[in-house]
Amino acid sequence: MPDQNLTVSIVQQSLAWQAPQENRGRFEQWLQPWQGKTDLVVLPEMFTAGFSMDARKVAEPPAGETLQWMSGLAAELGAVVTGSYAVATDEGPVNRLIWMRPDGTYQHYDKRHLFRMAGEHKKYRAGSERIVVELNGWKVCPMVCYDLRFPVWCRNRSTELGLDYDLLLFVANWPAKRSYHWSQLLRARAIENLACVVGVNRIGEDGNGHLYSGDSAIIDVRGQALADPGSEAGVFTVTLEADELNSYRESFPAWLDSDDFELLED
Repeated sequence: MPDQNLTVSIVQQSLAWQAPQENRGRFEQWLQPWQGKTDLVVLPEMFTAGFSMDARKVAEPPAGETLQWMSGLAAELGAVVTGSYAVATDEGPVNRLIWMRPDGTYQHYDKRHLFRMAGEHKKYRAGSERIVVELNGWKVCPMVCYDLRFPVWCRNRSTELGLDYDLLLFVANWPAKRSYHWSQLLRARAIENLACVVGVNRIGEDGNGHLYSGDSAIIDVRGQALADPGSEAGVFTVTLEADELNSYRESFPAWLDSDDFELLED
């Protein structure tokens, strides 16, 4: 269990269609005032280009400009920076979330559940492994958009050392017409997994005419929103309290009665 607090900043804004340099510049401008004031910065899914299925146009090399930009931004802010964008690998393009630390080291998670209703499963390769990273003593499990609909993949599992994670994190391009689902599922994932949840979505209209209402949120272990900016653009920051998380888990240890299971490879 974490023994110190974690300050999280979520960035909700519109994305320029297939314009990485413009989007990076926007985020950098939004985040400059937060130098030294936060531990974790969360950007939306596909934050360089919007939810584009033109993988050949928007996918970057693994060590390309956006990775280098994230490294520089994390160092400047003194915070972890995370978000996903299209990456071209030897096996094919992936929707890759990067967890970039201030010292330039990083880990990645490739989106597991590809959104077939947009043909994502035909343009990108699905990941097969979820990751858990650590920040300020908090174990964080980062995921991408459509993963939110699959509770088995998201499940917080009990181990000899306790639960797998303390914070479940989703970056998204979730359209406005299904915003109710987004909001309800974020809260459900927090309640059922006895964990805090962060969900970061974009606003505005993309190049395909899809509208996005934002509805990003930072949610506590009880399923209550600590930040709920609606459709407002900006950076929204909340400090998650370790004592509150730990005391709730101790007073309501439902995880001790959870079912054991094993996920099989495809």
